[in-house]
Amino acid sequence: MSKNAIVFGATSGIGRELAKLLVKDGYMVLITGRRLEMLNSLKEENPDQYRIRQHDITHFKDTEKLFQEIPSFFDHIDLIVHNSGIGENNFNLEWQKDLPTLETNVIGATMIYQVSYNYFRKQGFGHLVSITSIASLIGNRHIPAYHASKAYQSNYMESLWMKAKRTKKAKITVTNILPGYVDTDIIDGPTFWMAPLDKAVKQIYTAIKKKKRKAYITKRWRLVAFMMKIVPPQVIIKYL
Repeated sequence: MSKNAIVFGATSGIGRELAKLLVKDGYMVLITGRRLEMLNSLKEENPDQYRIRQHDITHFKDTEKLFQEIPSFFDHIDLIVHNSGIGENNFNLEWQKDLPTLETNVIGATMIYQVSYNYFRKQGFGHLVSITSIASLIGNRHIPAYHASKAYQSNYMESLWMKAKRTKKAKITVTNILPGYVDTDIIDGPTFWMAPLDKAVKQIYTAIKKKKRKAYITKRWRLVAFMMKIVPPQVIIKYL
């Protein structure tokens, strides 16, 4: 039986490179995103193993429609990866700057999580993965909505993991991936511990194949996660 996957947010960065690894490993992959030209350019690299579907996760009715269309692409889905996300600096707490982040990272993400989980429950099996962020561990005075939304995502995935353990009629795996800084277009300006994209994606895929509950990317961010739990907020605020 063939292996089939959906990658939400595959037009660039982590989602695009992860789709390539999945195809290399024998998956048939439905790639989604807002920029159709980027989806088409990826499909051209391996036309037989990619399927494309233009999709914006803030168009909630279209998310439901996409899942209704799955039989036209595949007879089953083994893996769903949620990678769509945005964030913008909001120094003056302007509502219009935060709204797109909340619509994408909170409402849109929740829609993907719920519909994916229910699809797997009906199917009887499946693996749901979300690319959240190390930002989920702490707030940030410059970009509060992004950090808060990633905390929401991380906790929602933890809740689904708990739910999956109690779902006896379906074998559902839930994986939360928490990357630190990865060399993608979303990073604006210099930063520390910047991981090359290919290295980060390889570690992400390793965590997916091992069906881990949670994985920090790259691995040294586990140390940061531990330090954030013990360092006083008065110290952390100097840097965030």
